[in-house]
Amino acid sequence: MSRQPSPYKVDAQAGQSLYFCSCGLTKNPPFCDGSHKGSGKSPRVVKIEKDGPIWACGCGKSKNLPFCDGSHKI
Repeated sequence: MSRQPSPYKVDAQAGQSLYFCSCGLTKNPPFCDGSHKGSGKSPRVVKIEKDGPIWACGCGKSKNLPFCDGSHKI
């Protein structure tokens, strides 16, 4: 995932599937844009269970990727 020192706020809707970048090459962070082709990596797919914001990791240190766990503050 592209790195930044804080999480990405994502407005999500129940039933939606979100594809998060795991290669760091996307030009549309935190989402996958297909730039991983040929890298051997694939996006992290998350099925959203309820409406509302979610916080996607921006620093890459979370132990609960693709979600932020506050590791950027440590």
